[in-house]
Amino acid sequence: MSDRSERPYVLLSCATSIDGYLDDASDQRLLLSNDEDFDRVDGVRAGCDAILVGANTVRLDNPRLLVRSRQRRDRRVASGLPASPTKVTVLGCGELDPDARFFTTGEVDKIVYCPSTAVEKARECLGDLATVVDGGEPVEPGWLLADLATRGVRRLLVEGGATMHTQFLTAGLADELHLVIAPFFVGDCRAPRFVGDGRFPWHSGRRARLVETRQIDDVVLLRYALSDRFRR
Repeated sequence: MSDRSERPYVLLSCATSIDGYLDDASDQRLLLSNDEDFDRVDGVRAGCDAILVGANTVRLDNPRLLVRSRQRRDRRVASGLPASPTKVTVLGCGELDPDARFFTTGEVDKIVYCPSTAVEKARECLGDLATVVDGGEPVEPGWLLADLATRGVRRLLVEGGATMHTQFLTAGLADELHLVIAPFFVGDCRAPRFVGDGRFPWHSGRRARLVETRQIDDVVLLRYALSDRFRR
């Protein structure tokens, strides 16, 4: 894609422990945020055209990825939009459960991007539950964004997990980051971190621009501008 302005605006949203973990190593999902911040995220969702998570997030967290607030859903519908944004996931390998809430909840479009070798199997497994898109080998974030743009997505919310955050950040394809810090430690190297290893555009010689800090009950929101496309 020759013109970066053609791709959707990409907002990454994440909550971590003080020591940077997305979860612990147990079988139970670790709640890092609180009700007030969940409502803030719901408002962010309502302002987006699509929400993207990785396939592991679909498998492990079984998220609904819907706008929760009735008022926000009604406002979207009144403006001619679906009640919730399009759901998007990226399948690297393996399968996805067609009974996952990603597929079974919400009258919205669901898109699954697959490497070429997994397309046939994914279409056989998911049927008409989702649009399965051949993303090549592998599915590149830049190509995915260009394809979403052709589908009318202007603002994309990336909610994880670590692989998705790492790919968009290292590719320089993130415009904004909402990082929420929970007031406790995980302290377990078996647990997933916010990002994995990689060469990031922001480092000690090129710092990300912090544009907002906000205490939300017992968590703190750090909001970073990551590109010149940042919108307040």
